[in-house]
Amino acid sequence: MPVCLPQAAPTPPTMDEKMEDAAEEDWLQLRPVEPLPSQCCGSGCSPCVFDLYHQDLARWEAARASNDKSLLSGQQPQSCSSKLTPETFLAFRISAMERLTADTYHIRFALPENSQLGLQPGQHLILRGTVDDLEIQRAYTPISPANAKGYFDVLIKCYKTGLMSQYVEMWRVGDTAFWRGPFGSFFYQPNKHGELLMLAAGTGLAPMVPILQSITDNAEDETFVTLVCCFKTFEGIYLKTFLQEQARFWNVRTFFVLSQENSPEQLPWSYREKTRFGHLGQDLVEELVDCCRKKPFALVCGSPEFTKDMARCLLGAGLTEDSYFLF
Repeated sequence: MPVCLPQAAPTPPTMDEKMEDAAEEDWLQLRPVEPLPSQCCGSGCSPCVFDLYHQDLARWEAARASNDKSLLSGQQPQSCSSKLTPETFLAFRISAMERLTADTYHIRFALPENSQLGLQPGQHLILRGTVDDLEIQRAYTPISPANAKGYFDVLIKCYKTGLMSQYVEMWRVGDTAFWRGPFGSFFYQPNKHGELLMLAAGTGLAPMVPILQSITDNAEDETFVTLVCCFKTFEGIYLKTFLQEQARFWNVRTFFVLSQENSPEQLPWSYREKTRFGHLGQDLVEELVDCCRKKPFALVCGSPEFTKDMARCLLGAGLTEDSYFLF
């Protein structure tokens, strides 16, 4: 009959091993978490959220190698400081909200002590939101004047299936949102171009607004502007009062293209002569380029499909790739 020998009891970990395990666990808890794809806004920002992750990871690895946690003390994931930076999210309070259309909001954020945001006209910010414990980030361009004091404004369109849309529609006046920036490689210079041809679809109007206002606010800037706004319907046009006021300046013309309307008789008289119906295509782009008073530099902003299509049309109208900028 076989004899069963008693098994030796496992050797309990020593105090040094317990301390090593605890130290390893501490370091793992400090390791940066890799962002999810939803946390990238897809706008080509520099630094991107993934750039920041790799910077933090390199710093964590260096701190761990030298066993010096003080090297991580510089990490600040968010702040309530008023100094805007591309790397750090800052908190801003919502001071006003206005529903412009069924799916688009005009939102004002307060700046402390009558300060300025510090963006160049046309630059954008990154908004961070959280829905169902999922962090998301999207790019938005402020529409307020670059020299606005004490506030900045953004246009945000909400989509039925959009995660950020769910987050934005939960906002109320007094809530706080987190932004970082600025981003964007287009820097407007007064009188650099004879004429700006602005082609905007929907909320793609946003970067055009501060650029246009910086021109009309500057008596020394004699740049001509032709602004073409593409919307589905007349009721869906954003910022009608602002656009009408800008069109009164000697160097500004505004046109509208409505894709889901076809009757000028349904429009106010002041819009009939400057509104086309259908879609902005090759023939109309060529007509717009030809009627520019000076050699145009084009600015384009809208959906990816709109932007790609407008780039093709501009090339077909005789512009070169260095004669337009795609937001």
